[in-house]
Amino acid sequence: MAGTTPQPTSRTRSWWGWGYADAHPDDAECTAIGALLPGTLSRPLPVPRVSDLGIGSPAAAPPRSLAHLVTADPADRASHAMGKAYRDVVRALRGRPGRIPDLVARPTDDRGVADLLDWAGEHQVAVVPYGGGSSVSGGVEYRGDAHRAVMSLDLTAMGRVLEVDTEGRAARIQAGTLGPSLEDQLRPHGLTLRHFPQSFEFSTLGGWLATRAGGHYATGRTHIDDFVQSLRVVTPAGTSSSWRLPASGAGPSPDRLFLGSEGALGVITEAWVRLQERPRHKASAAVAFTDFRNALRAVRALAQSDLSPANCRLLDSGEAALSGAAHDGSSVLVLGFESADEPVTARLERAVALARSHGGRYGGGEGDGTGAPEEAPGEDAAVSAWRSAFLRMPYLRDGLARMGAVAETFETAATWDRIPGLIDDVRKEVGEAAVKATGHPATVNCRLTHVYPDGAAPYFTVLAAGRPGDEVAVWDELKAVAGEVLHRHRATITHHHAVGRDHRPGYDRQRPEPFALALRAAKGALDPRGILNPGVLVD
Repeated sequence: MAGTTPQPTSRTRSWWGWGYADAHPDDAECTAIGALLPGTLSRPLPVPRVSDLGIGSPAAAPPRSLAHLVTADPADRASHAMGKAYRDVVRALRGRPGRIPDLVARPTDDRGVADLLDWAGEHQVAVVPYGGGSSVSGGVEYRGDAHRAVMSLDLTAMGRVLEVDTEGRAARIQAGTLGPSLEDQLRPHGLTLRHFPQSFEFSTLGGWLATRAGGHYATGRTHIDDFVQSLRVVTPAGTSSSWRLPASGAGPSPDRLFLGSEGALGVITEAWVRLQERPRHKASAAVAFTDFRNALRAVRALAQSDLSPANCRLLDSGEAALSGAAHDGSSVLVLGFESADEPVTARLERAVALARSHGGRYGGGEGDGTGAPEEAPGEDAAVSAWRSAFLRMPYLRDGLARMGAVAETFETAATWDRIPGLIDDVRKEVGEAAVKATGHPATVNCRLTHVYPDGAAPYFTVLAAGRPGDEVAVWDELKAVAGEVLHRHRATITHHHAVGRDHRPGYDRQRPEPFALALRAAKGALDPRGILNPGVLVD
């Protein structure tokens, strides 16, 4: 059964910053939040205008047969020039967005994708596959000058759920389908993909697949990889379409070659993905800890239990204060459970009891305050505060960027034996580097976003003064220090935000050389003219 054609939203996306243009902090709010950090500007940088970029004529033009799929509109080109990382936002604010694509193409089917790739290969045009543009690792921009022109290949015109198999609980979905549209088209069937990254509203299925994105849920199926039955990928060498199977042991998986390939090997155009029934039972609670090490032990015990919480997010004291979950110096563990077929209160109570056995304090949900968690709609006040801050934070980051501050995040994953030392060293060494770079102390907070029986994914927030006009260089200095700490602890350069161009140095050091040889060979075979997302994963 095919899905209906999705209806576009009437709100305008910001071309230079996160999310919707009308949700950004105004000048007064920017000034107020900037005052919380030392060394910021006295007034916010102006909101950038496309007209100030001086965008020239494109260096290439498509043939008449493809012209209906392509635009050279300056505003469209500017909005496809970069992703939404801090360094991207600052470059836009400072009028230095880098190489702006000459063309933006919006194919509507596989044939259009293949024809565009054929033309681009013949005319030395680099092709940067583009979903929702929410990349925070430099994955959707072109750097360098080795190609005659650059084309951003926007897949969002391919945004439909094509088939739903209710018996097998799976769906065939086009890669350009944005998160909200995907769920809207599945909702009449009572099913959900249940993959909700923070960028959910502004990212696509194809983007999740190409970056091996992580979702909101802390245990179980945390990455999009876990939902894939099969992929269809258009490459310059031909189209790869794997069989739809529940499982297979037939050699190396063809899907694994393209998952995480970030458009460097081919353009993912559709996928069969596993679905679930929509949850009807939910319950949440927040547990406070005076000692962060005890909180880590509690989270490890939960991850190694059979409770499988949907949310098991540990906020250190700084992160808890920033989100409004606690203001007394406590660390806060945000717990959540959900189910499609049975109440989950008993599981939450068991999780709270386990956390309390490791020194956690729990004062009850929003209901009776007696220590007995309740099912939704009664939600713990601390959980509600965290949820609101979680959704608002990217907009506040952009407001801080307008004040000349450094406000960015990075994430990783490591085994439990390395987690405490890793967190301590990141806080210490990145903090010291910030003082050296800016002359002002920085805030380095940590939260665990995903937890596994054998390890966890720490997610760090860095808030620091910038150097006026040189904010990107400051962040690059801090990120380099962080990368060295991660490498020393054998922690991954990224748990769920992809490699892009920003993480290439760490990725090159992390991957085994024989695998790098194989990856280069795959790139040469599938993209012999080197047009697909040059500079990503391999050279």
